[in-house]
Amino acid sequence: MAGSAVQGEPVPLTGPLPPGARSTGPLSVYIHVPFCATRCGYCDFNTYTAGELGASTGPDAYVEAALAEIRLARETLVDAPPVSTVFFGGGTPTLLPPNALGRLLAEVGTSFGLEPGAEVTTEANPETLDAAVLSALLEAGFTRISIGMQSATPHVLATLDRVHTPGGSVDAARAARAAGFDQVSLDLIYGTPGESASDWRISLDAALSAEPTHISAYALVVEDGTALSRRVRRGEMPLPDDDVLADRYEVADAVLSAAGLAWYEISNWGSPCRHNLAYWHSDDWWGIGPGAHSHVSGTRWWNVRHPAMYAKTLGEKRSPAEAREVLSAEARSDERLLLGIRLAEGLPVTCIPGDSAAAGTRVAELAAEGLVELPVAQSIRLTLRGRLLADTVVHELLR
Repeated sequence: MAGSAVQGEPVPLTGPLPPGARSTGPLSVYIHVPFCATRCGYCDFNTYTAGELGASTGPDAYVEAALAEIRLARETLVDAPPVSTVFFGGGTPTLLPPNALGRLLAEVGTSFGLEPGAEVTTEANPETLDAAVLSALLEAGFTRISIGMQSATPHVLATLDRVHTPGGSVDAARAARAAGFDQVSLDLIYGTPGESASDWRISLDAALSAEPTHISAYALVVEDGTALSRRVRRGEMPLPDDDVLADRYEVADAVLSAAGLAWYEISNWGSPCRHNLAYWHSDDWWGIGPGAHSHVSGTRWWNVRHPAMYAKTLGEKRSPAEAREVLSAEARSDERLLLGIRLAEGLPVTCIPGDSAAAGTRVAELAAEGLVELPVAQSIRLTLRGRLLADTVVHELLR
């Protein structure tokens, strides 16, 4: 996971964990590959195009630095269990050649070991995939691929500054299945300015035609500092409408459920991504790469964002972590509720703060409003309406 950092405390030069903190498992590894061929107007991820980086901070330097951080992680997590999931995100990981991705994965296996049947995912843009690349990824040990589709209509892709053709993602997903990937995911975005209800249904139908095992669908968020936010600020296009976003979500849930892809997390349907579930379960993970975030045993830290500084610190045998925070017991409890309520498996009522009578009253009030189902097997579960108002549910459960 890579994202914006918050203010934290300094990190010791030799590693980010405080005394006594260790991973007892399950353990995941996230590897952030910060390169993109072009910058999409809506994206605020920590990514860089070739024109923004010199040769000294390009892919080769990144790979060597990431290998060094994997080894640093092993030295820090001395008692860590084998890794259960590995996820290569970006950016566009498949801008790196498959042998480079394979070197990073092999180092995770050498340093930590991989659990039998470990899930190994890479994100990819469709224009970076062909039969040879897919075959090489399988041979390197990847088991799952997540393809950025976003939309199947040309004008929506243009608004999002996506460079692939409308049918490129579907073709890539079919090629991945033909190559032997049993787990294939497609990512969609809804609510783009200018997208009609018909456009959204076309995108859903196109995605399903590739017979993926998993689909993610996210509402468009206009992030500060992006090209899209500047266009909105200039009045060139409107902000996404909340009512439209709710309609799009309900259509997605109906269409995907009818196709046999049941929701397991608010924005995800189908065969669950085990790596993403590790985040929602507040498990341990180490984030490799510029700007990557990590969480182990209640300590959260984040790396320096620029690839040049990332490579420099690791070249000097120092931790690339920029800052960290040690979560209090209350903060960890609140976070488990915030994340766990998003899952279809339900949230144990024991995660709700306060005494059982007060918690029961809050749950009953939410159920009366049609936001949660009454506890079944001592867990509460969001209704469809509750998924649309998940922030409200969290606020009420924490009050």
